Amino acid sequence: MKVLIAGGAGYIGSTVASACVDQNIIPIILDNLSTGRSEFVKDRDFYFGDIGDPQAVERVFRDHPDIDVALHAAALIAVPESVSRPMEYYRENVTKTLVFVESLIANGCHRLIFSSSAALYRAATDGTVDETSDVEPLSPYARTKAVVEMMLQDIAHTQAIRVLSLRYFNPIGADPKMRSGPHLRHPSHVLGKLIEAHQRGEPFTVTGDDYATRDGSAIRDYIHVWDLATAHTAAVRNYDRAVPDAGGYSVINLGTGDGTTVKELVKAFERVTRQPVNVVVGPRRAGDNGGAFTRIDRAARMLQWRPKRSLADGVEDSLKWFECRSQMLPDLA
Repeated sequence: MKVLIAGGAGYIGSTVASACVDQNIIPIILDNLSTGRSEFVKDRDFYFGDIGDPQAVERVFRDHPDIDVALHAAALIAVPESVSRPMEYYRENVTKTLVFVESLIANGCHRLIFSSSAALYRAATDGTVDETSDVEPLSPYARTKAVVEMMLQDIAHTQAIRVLSLRYFNPIGADPKMRSGPHLRHPSHVLGKLIEAHQRGEPFTVTGDDYATRDGSAIRDYIHVWDLATAHTAAVRNYDRAVPDAGGYSVINLGTGDGTTVKELVKAFERVTRQPVNVVVGPRRAGDNGGAFTRIDRAARMLQWRPKRSLADGVEDSLKWFECRSQMLPDLA
């Protein structure tokens, strides 16, 4: 079985590729390396190219006409950056996705898994959401995901392609074998920022403490990236269960089912490191919301998958990765 992973040199895409390798699924990687790393695709079948280039996609399928499923994980993902550079986000995340899907159909690929986001949800009063919850994206990044989902649903209803949208909650951790992990010089996600502050001996800033949560800080569903990766291999193997109808479209949330506030994440970090964190409170980030955590019944039923790793596992693997990252990525030392 072969899977095309667009964006397979990035944090999540490369970890999914490693999970595929471990489960005897062959990953074929397409990435333009704008944010991905060549180190993450060494010894893998890698094609340098952009999803917005039909010739690059055709080259992949010419060499691998037996690809079973395409996974689209190529996107810009930083919420604050999307607020200041919305045109770039719509071009990269929406326009190029349309070109990519046209290329998949032209090359006879009829199964697509789309990396979507929980950032598009409006949380219920208790903080929980499921796949039927209201959608209210608050940032340009989240709106690009919502627009792409609507676009893919329309396309699936009229074209010979099925689509499974996997709405990610908040990935943390690294590949337990340390083959890849967070690779941006300056992390944009909370745990990366927490580790960066810890390493530098600087205060950690909680961005907003006036949300309607139990301690005022935003609540998130922190899922270990390896659990997220194995959910993708489960989606590949159970694709026809998840999207049973020709021209079908399905949505599945990927999270742990538990909510953790930012302040609670700090406490978990302190327990793992056995060191206190100097916390300061700052204003909310533009485009952020109070957050949510997901009910995971549909993932268990449709994918035969449940998360296995704890919040502490995610913190520990993140710390291990940041200790060895400079050996794999020396320019980030």
